[in-house]
Amino acid sequence: KLCLRAGSHFLSPPPPLPPIRLTTSLHLFKPYSSSSSPPPSISPIKMSTQIVEHIVLFKVKPDTSPSKIDTMISRLNGLNSLDQVLHLAAGPLLRTRSSSPFTFTHMLHSRYKSKDDLDSYSTHPSHVAVVAESGRPICDDIMAVDWVQTDLTGPVVPRPGSVMRLTLVKLKEGLGDTEKKEVLDVIGAVKDLLPSIDQISFGENFSPARAKGFSIGSLAIFPGLSELDSLDSDSNLELVNMQKDKVRSLIESVIVLDYVIPVISETSSL
Repeated sequence: KLCLRAGSHFLSPPPPLPPIRLTTSLHLFKPYSSSSSPPPSISPIKMSTQIVEHIVLFKVKPDTSPSKIDTMISRLNGLNSLDQVLHLAAGPLLRTRSSSPFTFTHMLHSRYKSKDDLDSYSTHPSHVAVVAESGRPICDDIMAVDWVQTDLTGPVVPRPGSVMRLTLVKLKEGLGDTEKKEVLDVIGAVKDLLPSIDQISFGENFSPARAKGFSIGSLAIFPGLSELDSLDSDSNLELVNMQKDKVRSLIESVIVLDYVIPVISETSSL
């Protein structure tokens, strides 16, 4: 998510191919930085696999100094160096597209091979220290949502500069698995209706204690801001609203946030 072409004169045999050496490199599973290789214009290895998504939303206190915010973001991005992490990037939200009473300012998105890896990350001393020393002291609110995407297609590490739309759904009380499946099916159909989406991931939240009642999460990744903004065209709005109408009666509240995936600086540290 390699193809080799060889050509030769039809009267002479083709020259021998050079030996192919296979190597592995951690940058295939880590966020790009301003000096890492390959450059952001080249997509990382693509795959179809199970991934655990971890989303954290922060509401930074309005009187917080920019230096303290920068320190929090830098230290959060430094957690990408932990062995359990496949991808991690934190930064400011671009905008809020919903009328939810929750107002967040920053976001962390990370990915893991398994729930066990997420648990190991969460309890790692470096993670605990960053949250306690640089996160909670400057935040009025922190919310987290986790889900399993069973068949993620595309790069595990999203391309820096691409744009993510995060949608969190709170269902009405008393609804069961049947209604959850209806909502998840509607979300899953969006990718086929909107080809501008590079990648979509969605699932049922498995960390309810930190999610404020929101039980379903989804993220759609677009190549850039123009592709995301094209959702507001009349034709796309009609398609989206038709999908929403199928499950609107099941939903109590929705949070919709847009986020530009940042380039992680080499200076980010724990």
